[in-house]
This record gives sequence, C-alpha cells and structure tokens, in this order.
Amino acid sequence: MGNLTARPVRLEDEADLDAFVEGNDVALVELHTSGCPKCQAMEPVLGNVARSTGVPVGTANPADDHAFVDRFVTSSVPALFLYRGGEQIAHVAAGFLGGEEVVDFIAEHVPDAVDD
Repeated sequence: MGNLTARPVRLEDEADLDAFVEGNDVALVELHTSGCPKCQAMEPVLGNVARSTGVPVGTANPADDHAFVDRFVTSSVPALFLYRGGEQIAHVAAGFLGGEEVVDFIAEHVPDAVDD
C-alpha cells in the first residue's frame, strides 16, 4: 500500500529534477504549464496516485528553468515521464489522464512498483 501522506514535489530546476529521479528507484515527473486547465486538473490525480502507489511524483514547469525544455521531448502538456534507476524509461503526453490511467501507465512499465 502507498504512503497516505505522499504528495507531489515541486521541481524548480534541473538540479531538483536530477536529485529527485536519482534519489528514488522509481519516480514519475509531470511537465506542466501555468494556466493549462488540463494540467491543473492533473494535480489532485497525481496526489492520489502518489498516495495509492507510493511512487514519488514530481511536477515541473519548463518556464521555471528553460533547460527543462531541452531535456524533455514532448509537444504537449500535461506530459508524464517515468524514471527507474535515474533513467527515463517511458513518457506519455495524452492530455488529462485519470488516476487509473496513470497507475496503469506506471504498472505497464514498472509492474513491481504498483500493488494489484
């Protein structure tokens, strides 16, 4: 069972991102922008996913550090990037995803990170 107090972590810059993904065996990062309604709707979903799965979730706005733009290959937000062992292993940019869809995305790529 997940951590009932887990919450998404705001990643301010590339150094925060590096520390976050390297400090967790499995980590999920959401790329978002200010004023994006779909991104805002993802915030409570990601909190629920973090609490239910125990997978740490970080959120980053590329406007906060332009190095993010060069690092992430995506054409739309919200976008989710899944890391294992500090390496990006999967990414999805399909707009708003519900909690079950996010958990399924994690389970597809890191089955042992999600309890059935």
